[in-house]
Amino acid sequence: MADHCILIAGATGLVGATAVEHFAALPNWEVIAVSRRAPPAMQRVKHVPLDLTEAQTCRATLAKLPQVTHVLFAALYEKPDLISGWRDPEQMAINLAMLRNLLDGLEPAARGLSHITILQGTKAYGSHIEPMRLPAKERWPRHPHENFYWLQEDLLRQRQSKATWNFSILRPQLVLGYAVSSPMNIIAAIGAYAAVMRELGRPLAFPGGGRFLNAGSDSRLIARAAEFTGTHAVAANEIYNTVNGDVLVWQDIWPTMARHFGMQHGDPAAMNLEREMPAFEPVWRRIVERHGLRDLSLSGLIGSSWQFADRAFAYGIETPSDSVMSPIKLRQAGFADCLDTEDAVIYWLQKMQAMRLLPA
Repeated sequence: MADHCILIAGATGLVGATAVEHFAALPNWEVIAVSRRAPPAMQRVKHVPLDLTEAQTCRATLAKLPQVTHVLFAALYEKPDLISGWRDPEQMAINLAMLRNLLDGLEPAARGLSHITILQGTKAYGSHIEPMRLPAKERWPRHPHENFYWLQEDLLRQRQSKATWNFSILRPQLVLGYAVSSPMNIIAAIGAYAAVMRELGRPLAFPGGGRFLNAGSDSRLIARAAEFTGTHAVAANEIYNTVNGDVLVWQDIWPTMARHFGMQHGDPAAMNLEREMPAFEPVWRRIVERHGLRDLSLSGLIGSSWQFADRAFAYGIETPSDSVMSPIKLRQAGFADCLDTEDAVIYWLQKMQAMRLLPA
């Protein structure tokens, strides 16, 4: 019998899918994957189909899971208009309700619940509102804006004061992983853009704006950090920036991606991906058929990630602001893991190619 049982909510998303793989590979961990869509079948993983917006269903379903000791809440609701949705009250209310519904269903049943991990991100530092102070640090006061991060965090702090479990909050930046129809999958956007350009015989040109310092968070690193925070007392009720540890300038790693796809590296050529890429559905269909990819449309693979890619690449901004979060607090707590972001981008492109989501 496993010593720990982790429930991973949002098990088919960028963070959740990798966390399922990570914890399923650990000895003495049972994994319960909660999502509306079924994740790939894996040994030692139980899938529980559940819509976290349905309060009554959550209570009935989660009452049957008394063995849960840990929760990784990676579920996320985003509006179709991704960027404006970040400041939308309904988006915030739905994300709060999903966490509340999970707690309402699980807490009465899982008497051995010991730790809950939730996710925030750079928007905690107001990055979507104004330039960040650098490097962003967890000890700073909350940035004064409305965000579902604060709603979820306040709910946890309120519940935790009367509970035997504790929690941790991880703040990743530009998550690197794999998912289908994710609203913020930069890897899928890069891979599909490159595949279409290659099919058309064009070089791989950087489609964004000016240079700026950024960073990434490999979803494998996030999963390892979730294991650390869930099993170390030092992490109780703490917030940690969770980043690879280096910095990222897209223009500087673009030649590496061109080499990966066997393409010429072209001069930068700004392109509004959200507006222009949907027109290439017929080209994508040709790519799918010739390479034997999974039968997904371009929009079905990408979701809202064209919008996210335009923002991540600073499309239309000549002098974008740097965005860097300090990893020091998590390292000082004892978690010393790190990953090279350039290598991570290639790893996840290869992963999506191996899964027949992108052409080899």
